[in-house]
Amino acid sequence: MIAAGRSGVLVAGSANLDFVVRASHVPAPGETVLGRDFATFPGGKGANQAVACARAGGAPTRMLLALGEDPYAAVLEDSLRAADVRLHIVRSRDRATGTAFICLSDDAENAITVAPGANEALRPEHLPDLAGDGYLLLQLETPLDAVEAYARAARAAGLRVALNAAPARPLPASLLALLDVLIVNEGELSLLAGGRGSVAACLAAIDVPCVVVTMGARGCCARADGRILLQAAFAVDAVDTTAAGDTFCGTLIAALGRGDPLARALREAGAASALACTRLGAQSSIPTRAEVRALLASDAERGGGALDELAVHCGWTPRGSFQNTMRIT
Repeated sequence: MIAAGRSGVLVAGSANLDFVVRASHVPAPGETVLGRDFATFPGGKGANQAVACARAGGAPTRMLLALGEDPYAAVLEDSLRAADVRLHIVRSRDRATGTAFICLSDDAENAITVAPGANEALRPEHLPDLAGDGYLLLQLETPLDAVEAYARAARAAGLRVALNAAPARPLPASLLALLDVLIVNEGELSLLAGGRGSVAACLAAIDVPCVVVTMGARGCCARADGRILLQAAFAVDAVDTTAAGDTFCGTLIAALGRGDPLARALREAGAASALACTRLGAQSSIPTRAEVRALLASDAERGGGALDELAVHCGWTPRGSFQNTMRIT
């Protein structure tokens, strides 16, 4: 259990300045595509998730990050502070601030190449004091040894540890053993489970107390406390999916940090993620809690069809065949 009064969230991870070009489609290998609009946006998985966590409300948010000594760093700092994220910055003199190069297609898909830069400077000894924090939220755009060291220290201090296992990569059992919450998409789930087939089969193969799987426009599911929870996606007109997953992660952990049950947290995270898809950019697309509440309040009662399709896609049988299961609409 998390001690009373420890509702804070510490995000330890990456911060990048995103260079975004819009084009008709993402280029295939060897193809040159003539783009249109160009813009820069504050991004990086860690920073995006910190902003989403802070905007979700109710969970004071801090971030441990590494930046270079260059103009890009100021842009990222300003964006995080504007979202009310308290910063613990490691300055790298020999590495530039992280950058990401993104091609955004007209159908809202993207292709991303990241130059980590200063993000690789984060070391185990940089972890700040954890007093007042209930959750530590991690990703995989920083050195893996530091990620595991942070998880180990947080576990020893009584925090719950959440990892968004992205970008996809194999993980040691020693790290998985330190997690309370694992958040993955289908590809990441399959990699960690050894390609065992369906979502249901992969979930059964991963020994983490709570595993949440995001599935884009289908929705998401979670396995926790012997139950399977399903959340259908919210229908929106998507223009940019760049930070949708990060928005989901930050919103989910903020909700759990303030004591919401997992079912409610999944629903709020799904709504926030959907809203993020309706706007350009990474941090600039992340909604406030008021905007998420408005979507939840206006969302019509969902029928069983979307959930049945989600259940079948995951490898379960629809309509009342679940045991020890909660269905979410």
